[in-house]
Amino acid sequence: MGIAFDYAPDRPEHIDAILHGLDRYNPETTTVFQDYVTLQCEEKTYDCYANLALLKLYQFNPHLGRDETITNILVKALTVFPCPDFSLCLHLLPPHILHPSSTSSSLPAAGDAPLSEAVQKLNVLNTLLSEANYKGFWQTLESDDLYADLTADIVGFEELMRIRICITVGNSCREVDKGVMEGWLQLRGQEFERFLTEICGWGIDNSTGGKGIVRIPVNKDNEAKGTVVRENVQFDQFAKIIHRAYEQPA
Repeated sequence: MGIAFDYAPDRPEHIDAILHGLDRYNPETTTVFQDYVTLQCEEKTYDCYANLALLKLYQFNPHLGRDETITNILVKALTVFPCPDFSLCLHLLPPHILHPSSTSSSLPAAGDAPLSEAVQKLNVLNTLLSEANYKGFWQTLESDDLYADLTADIVGFEELMRIRICITVGNSCREVDKGVMEGWLQLRGQEFERFLTEICGWGIDNSTGGKGIVRIPVNKDNEAKGTVVRENVQFDQFAKIIHRAYEQPA
């Protein structure tokens, strides 16, 4: 059985009580949820269900919304890709925030409102991650100082992103060229090797003509093995269908 969508191992008891009671729709709990988002940012925890509940409160009570909290929720959602949490959060934001007011392009323009521009820039990052364009993700992240401001409150943001990238790569690959992996993680030299060996538990084979190959241990997702699907359907199971085909219409 899979993990329930509303489950969060690090959720405090008072937050859990609010989420499973009528106070979930009480505007007075907004500040409690906002403080909880701050706690998630500081302690590297994550609670999608609680964050969505806060965005729903903002939806019902727009005057209570805080731009910084909204962007922090979106950045935290990026750290759990390829889960669809970022898209779920976007669908709870007002339409005028999602679409640039000054251009028909998907890229933000200087004339857009601060929150709208921030959301659009984060959406660009999400698109790059969904396309597995990890090198482009890091290049875009470093291309604008606004990205540094948006991720400043998220403790260990870059490390969290590198871990998620490795999890995704490890689900689909058994080996990756060392140079490619360095671009995907935006790491070089000893820092790169330490991250792969100590945090990911992967190996690096430097005996392949100088290029180097990253070796990824076998797991249930990246193991190549054939599956045989056998159908066990008896002819008698189709008896009623065949019988009806020969019935005369009333």
